[in-house]
Amino acid sequence: MSARPAATAATTTAVAAETADPCCAAPLPVLGRDVTVPLVTGGEVTYAALDYAASAPALQRVWDDVAAYAPYYGSVHRGAGYLSQLSTDLFENSRAAVAAFLGCREDDQVIFTRSTTDSLNLLAAALPADCQVFVFETEHHASLLPWRDARVTYLDAPRTPDEAVRNLERALAARDPHGPALVCVTGASNVTGELWPVRELTAAAHAHGARVVLDAAQLAPHHPVDIAESDVDWVAFSGHKLYAPFGSGVLAGRADWLRAAEPYLAGGGASRAVARRADGGVDVEWHDTAARHEAGSPNVIGAYAVASACKALTEAGFETLVARERYLIDKVRAGLAEVPEVRVLSLFGDDAPRVGVLSFVVDGWNSSHFAAALSAEYGIGVRDGLFCAHPLVRTLLGGAPDEPGECGAPEAAPGERSLNAIRVSFGAGTPDEHVERFVRAVRELVRDGARWSYRTVDGRCVPDTGVAEATAA
Repeated sequence: MSARPAATAATTTAVAAETADPCCAAPLPVLGRDVTVPLVTGGEVTYAALDYAASAPALQRVWDDVAAYAPYYGSVHRGAGYLSQLSTDLFENSRAAVAAFLGCREDDQVIFTRSTTDSLNLLAAALPADCQVFVFETEHHASLLPWRDARVTYLDAPRTPDEAVRNLERALAARDPHGPALVCVTGASNVTGELWPVRELTAAAHAHGARVVLDAAQLAPHHPVDIAESDVDWVAFSGHKLYAPFGSGVLAGRADWLRAAEPYLAGGGASRAVARRADGGVDVEWHDTAARHEAGSPNVIGAYAVASACKALTEAGFETLVARERYLIDKVRAGLAEVPEVRVLSLFGDDAPRVGVLSFVVDGWNSSHFAAALSAEYGIGVRDGLFCAHPLVRTLLGGAPDEPGECGAPEAAPGERSLNAIRVSFGAGTPDEHVERFVRAVRELVRDGARWSYRTVDGRCVPDTGVAEATAA
């Protein structure tokens, strides 16, 4: 069996042909593209998955690769049998494929984790003693919260990319120059989709003796990420946002802090040698490779799926993918701009470059009520809430830190204002029809109102089953 099963060759050829011209590129084939869902108003419709920022659908190419490998499933690294040897090669080749996708330097390590959250918690556990961490309040909780054992400086939300760099430079200039320091920054916001000035922030950090970890969870599925070119020290991302199944992630970058740290998990695979001492204790020699932080039986299928997604996106061509996504972004923004009651949230302004992620609020609507109506009446899946970025969304909405509202749990009743927003997100697998239906649905809901009654149950806004508004009669 080859590292890339022959079963996917036809799919790869078709994808390359479809995406040759950015102006008329077709979406990449993804799982679930033909799934139909019931509407509360009657009938069924093809589901419009517009919640890519939470979890993107798996590429058909990735699923085919995983299915082709499944019969050869075996334990890795220490098995003598053929399937174990094949699986070990597949696992390590996947590591090499991810390193190539990220433009890793020769001595960088690629560690397979469960997710971006897991990756950043791993790095937090590997920080040198007395490390100071600098993080903007605009980060996702995955990159805002792991640094509990470090000295953390939280930076206010900037309103321009230049202000972000200035704020960081000012904070770094005031730090103890002799101790270790780390800057954590996102590549693309999971709330606004706006691209952050990663190269400029990295240059500022390095000029003050600090290192940088890039949260690329929202960036990697939409734009190329090159560690060597951007000069960041580490990159973290999740497979389930990169068109692979759940349960796999990556931390890639410099090896020295990782080699010096105690293993993230203690157990088999992380240890090179274990021996009893004469006094009854145990001596352990830990690996200094990526295995040091990959104790236990690894998620081979997850690692292979991530590598397959990396290859698929590379072969499709990011230039083509970015061009098509910009077309979809322009289509959504133009449609929302025609509805005066809609306010799109932004830190850096309307002209800021972004990936396919936009959050907005609608005057006179509870955001969770609006999202529920999009789902129940139009078959459109979006996200509502604070998107696990509570400080940022509260800042964008002008709310006080103690105002109610949390991820996915509205406090207000349908029709009442809540400190929540609506997020629409899309990517390489999104057809034109999905964003067109979304824009049309927003326009109709704002103009005509919902056609069904809704109520809050267990913190979620849901349709009242069997109860229609008079306008639906």
